[in-house]
Amino acid sequence: MSEHNHAHEESPITHSHNGEVHNHSHAHTHTHTHDQGDEPHTHSHAHTQTKAVLNRLSRAIGHLSAVRDMVEQGRDCSEVLIQLAAVRSAINRTCEVLLKDHLESCIVDAISTGDTKAMEELKHAVELLIGK
Repeated sequence: MSEHNHAHEESPITHSHNGEVHNHSHAHTHTHTHDQGDEPHTHSHAHTQTKAVLNRLSRAIGHLSAVRDMVEQGRDCSEVLIQLAAVRSAINRTCEVLLKDHLESCIVDAISTGDTKAMEELKHAVELLIGK
């Protein structure tokens, strides 16, 4: 089993809250294990967009919960459908951010280590995303 470690620092995130400006920077490292032949292959690398993905997912979850409340309240079907379209759009954008991060970290690492299994997994994931 061979292990590869890559550390990438996330670009600083700046936002304001109650009139104060806040800067945040995060680095995340993930370890993946892939079977190559009879021997598992493990590699670690950083995902620079983990915080952005988590934030987007939290917003989508909150929005979807609000849509559920709309249905429970008997709101107009057209309003619910419009909100569901917004949730779908938010999830699609989250997928885009995650896919880009995956390409820039996992796939770059896979190519450099000759990990063909990671490429096959990416192909399968993209096929599922586009509805094949």
